[in-house]
Parts: sequence; structure tokens; C-alpha cells
Amino acid sequence: MARAGQSSQGEVRLGLRENWPQFALLVVINAFVGGMVGIERTVVPLIGAEEFHIASTALITSFIVSFGVVKAFANLVSGQLADRWGRKHILVLGWAFGLPVPFLIIWAPSWGWIVAANALLGINQGFAWSMTVIMKVDLVGPKSRGLAVGLNEFAGYLAVGVTAFLTGWIASAHGLRPAPIYLGIGYALAGLTLSVFMTRDTRHHVRLEVANHAREPSQLRFGEIFLKTSFRDRNLFAASQAGLVNNLNDGMSWGIFPLFFASFGLGVERIGVLKAIYPATWGILQVASGPLSDCWGRKGLIVGGMWVQAAGLFLTAATQQFGWWLAGSLLLGLGTAMVYPSLIAAVSDASHPSWRARSLSVYRFWRDLGYALGALSAGLIADRFGFATAIASIGALTFLSGLVVAVAMVEGRGSPAGSVRPAKR
Repeated sequence: MARAGQSSQGEVRLGLRENWPQFALLVVINAFVGGMVGIERTVVPLIGAEEFHIASTALITSFIVSFGVVKAFANLVSGQLADRWGRKHILVLGWAFGLPVPFLIIWAPSWGWIVAANALLGINQGFAWSMTVIMKVDLVGPKSRGLAVGLNEFAGYLAVGVTAFLTGWIASAHGLRPAPIYLGIGYALAGLTLSVFMTRDTRHHVRLEVANHAREPSQLRFGEIFLKTSFRDRNLFAASQAGLVNNLNDGMSWGIFPLFFASFGLGVERIGVLKAIYPATWGILQVASGPLSDCWGRKGLIVGGMWVQAAGLFLTAATQQFGWWLAGSLLLGLGTAMVYPSLIAAVSDASHPSWRARSLSVYRFWRDLGYALGALSAGLIADRFGFATAIASIGALTFLSGLVVAVAMVEGRGSPAGSVRPAKR
């Protein structure tokens, strides 16, 4: 029997239909990757406040800072390592780092253990999530990148939302530890097993796309790719700064929202509902927003999505009732669904296949550094001015980031499906 993505003669082929068994497997694996983050979204900030009696919001959010910084640098090297060692090897390595995480959270005698667990979680997410994105983009080729990314992020963030709800529900009946964290043990074992025994590398698909793509004038070194993705190409710059601010507001919501809601007397189960709605909405709607970006182009969805996120943050900060917070979480999820797959697809559009994995790793470095910057800045603002001011401040920054994309990004009309063309600054 021919392998997925190959003809009976062993010819590698691009496309979702040609590679659907391997693509579907990667969707499932990324659901387990997302679930590893979901075990923390509701309960870990509350563990810091209620079990370890930490009064400083900035100190509580330190676990997100360690996660964000480590994940950012894991992303930065993941593309380079994937091109050198192969995608599958880095995927498996990511799961090896993720396996100890739930045990460290369960057994943690001090907050330092939680911070250390999140450093390992950052490596897990930086390697494993990066590889599921890159491998899907490799498999489908240039015509369906938005769809591929949308399905990948759908699986990951739906799992984040479902797990955030489940951990809140379990914690309301059995306490913050250890029962809710048992889910993470199952996710890690399942993800590692599928990655080792069922995934196949996709480097042959990259070689096929490179062979059919216009040649680069010269091979780019990683330093050149870093500068090009970060600053020198206006589309890649616009995407990188928007990704950073998107995850900056996500890092803020991860650490601040449970404490903000609890300060008004909301119970852990209802906090779990609010923490689930945002990533679940984000995850589900990406099934539509990813393909729409293939048809409509990336820029409008990115700009509109950043502004919808800002509206959700302003609404959350300005109100004190569950119903309004629910509406704010829905807006935040809708805006992020518009932005997330469109940004990754835009970076893929503007990158040559021979250095696309490394360009994506640079974009994801900046994007996930936002977790650390968001958690740290929001924690410091909250300690001085209160939770609502911290949330509103991040909302204003999110609106400004959308304005940067509106000014800087150039929407290409000559490429397939109206994708974004590279444009030098």
C-alpha cells in the first residue's frame, strides 16, 4: 500500500487530499499538545494564590514568564533543528520534555517547582506545536496554507478550552491538585506514543515544493532570515509584531483573568467556563477563518481580528458581571481566531520554501515572547493600579498593533488565493 502523500510508485505529492491520513494524525497530536497548556489555564494561577498564598500578581504570573521566554527560544531553534535533523525527531523531543510537566505540578512543594515545570512546558510547546504546524504546511503545499494552519490551531486551542473547563470542573469537586492535573499525564503519554510510532517526516514534501518554486538568488544564513523576518521585510515585520502583541494579551489573560474574576467572588467552576470560552471559540472558528484567509487575503482578517480582541479586553475591564465577561471572552476568541491562522499563513506566503521553517521559527519566537512580556507587564500594572487597568492597557496596545498591520502590510493579489506577497521595507 502506498504511503500517504505518495503514489503507488512512491512519488511524493502535495495536497490535503493526498496526505489526509498523516495530516489528520497531526491534528490529533496537536490536540494533545494544546491540552498540556489547558491543564494550567484555570487552576495554576489559583494554586499560587490559594495554596502558596502569594500576594504579588507579578510573582504569580512568573510561571507564564518562564514558559514564554523558554518557548520563544525553543521556537527560534526549532526550524533550524527541523531542517537539520528532521521534523519528526524534533516533535518526539518536544514530547520528551513535556512528559515530566504534570508530575512536577502535582508534586510541587514550592512555587519554584511550578516555574521550572513551565520552563519544560515551554520547550514542549516550542518543539511539538511548531512541528505540527510546519509539517502540515509541508504536506498541503502553497494553495491551502490557511486551511492547514486553521485546522492545526483549531485542534490545539479547542483542546486548551475543553481542558480549561474540565480542570475547573474537576477542581470544584476535588481541589486544585492533584486531580485536575491527571489529564496532563494522559495527554503526554498519548502524544509521545503517536509521535514515535505513527508520524512520518515531511522533508520530502519540502524538497518537492522547492523544486517547483522559483529559486532564491542565494542561500540565506539564519542571521539574515532572522533580520528579514523581524524587521527588513514589511509583511514579515507586520506579522511578527502582531503575533507578539496577540500572545501578549493571551499571556495577560492566562495570568490575570482568573485572579480578576476571583476578586469579585466568582467560583472556580465558573472561572473555568470563562477560561474555556475564549480558547474554545478561538479554536473552533479557525476552521472557517483559516480557509477564508486563503480566499480573502490575510491583511483584513489580521487588522479586524486585533481590533475585535481589543474590544473584548475593554469590555472585560469595564464590567463586573459574568454575562459581560462571557461576551468579552467570546469577542477575544473571535478576534484571535481571525488573527492566528492568518498570521502564520502570511509568514508562509512571504517566505521561500527553502527557509520557510526557519522564518516561521523566528515569527514564533517573537509571537511567544509575548507570553512573557504580557504576563510580566500586566502583573506589574495590576500590582500598582489594579486588574482592570492592566486589562485595559493591554487592550489599547492590541488596538495599536492592528493599526501597524493596517499601515505596514501589503496585500498581494498576484499570488494564489490573494495571499500576501513579500515586500521589502
